[in-house]
Amino acid sequence: MNIRDCFSVALQALRANKMRSALTILGIVIGVWSVVFLISFGRGHEANLIAIFKTMGADTIYVTSASPHNIADQIGGVTRRLTMDDAEALENSSRAPSIAIVSPFIERMSAVVYGNEKASIDIMGMVPNIRNIIDYPIARGVYISDEDVIAGTNVAVLGFVSAANLFKNEDPLGKTIRVEGRNFEVIGVLQSKGGFIASADDFIMIPITTMQAKLLGDTTTQGRPVQTIAVRAVATDKVSAAKDEAVSILRQRHHIREGEENDFYVMDMREILEEMRQALVVFQLFLASVGAISLVVGGIGIMNIMLVSVSERTREIGIRKAVGARRRDIIRQFLVESALLSISGGVLGTFFAFLCIVMITGVSVGGYTVQAPFSIDIVIIALGVSTFIGISSGLYPAVRAASMDPVQSLRYQ
Repeated sequence: MNIRDCFSVALQALRANKMRSALTILGIVIGVWSVVFLISFGRGHEANLIAIFKTMGADTIYVTSASPHNIADQIGGVTRRLTMDDAEALENSSRAPSIAIVSPFIERMSAVVYGNEKASIDIMGMVPNIRNIIDYPIARGVYISDEDVIAGTNVAVLGFVSAANLFKNEDPLGKTIRVEGRNFEVIGVLQSKGGFIASADDFIMIPITTMQAKLLGDTTTQGRPVQTIAVRAVATDKVSAAKDEAVSILRQRHHIREGEENDFYVMDMREILEEMRQALVVFQLFLASVGAISLVVGGIGIMNIMLVSVSERTREIGIRKAVGARRRDIIRQFLVESALLSISGGVLGTFFAFLCIVMITGVSVGGYTVQAPFSIDIVIIALGVSTFIGISSGLYPAVRAASMDPVQSLRYQ
């Protein structure tokens, strides 16, 4: 019996038990759908997170005083270990030739009120050149200027989500909001960055000098505190050199002796991105394993249905052997049937996964734009695994059928 004949007989056997075959195929459909959809979703999630981190600068390091080891030393949300003077020292090109841009900033959760709307929002005290490090495009209005920083004016630029939450459909430009009881004029609204991290759009920017003097109550001219100093290297291949220069300058300024630990923490975006990639690989493996479990369950369904089929067709198997069918012909027959079940389920599962991916891609959920790229390698893997599971699940029933005694099979009622 050739493959074509086996295929024809397999179709007849499956048609004879349509409901049973359909339910068996459904198990494979769910398994393949799970694998394709979850892996695609995982890849889209990875792409979104990487895109967000890249906007923070692949050639950027962040020096912060808010490391896990010195949280207890923080005063009003900001420690005294990093200052504006530290930032100015890092801007010295003769001492730090690998550093191109230095931008200090402070973050603090504060109560913000507009009319009857009240929310707790992340307030960020910034200097204008932060735009040259982190991508913060303006949608409407203007950005904080150097003059605003020098004068310590009460102006604010709203993130997209913050503007929507406070003003709903009202135009925020020129309006006044209250931050911890102080009035601030809204001069700009940022474009939506989107992504999985909601805080990428939910914050308010004010001049760093205003933050220091009016929200933190620091009116001294010496040691003006900052929480983080963003440092951008002159080129991507100079990040390590910029990091070494920043550490050397700050250790000298903070009078840290050789062998003593730093009283600041340096974050290299390249290292963070690499660690995040590794975590996302584990995340994708977890999603793939969930789909694989569904496929295994579908394979068990195929094995069960094939064992039932062998039992029901015992007499047929005996007749085939009596007229000359060889052991391998019987094995081939049942393997073709199990493969047909798994391949049918694989194709349908891939089709439904594709429909779901098309439906959810681009949908915004709580500021997170869902991405789920549909790629051919995922389809090949899913179909290949489903076919393997189908054939391996049908192997035992096929061998069992081929091992039957033809005399005993003919007597079976």
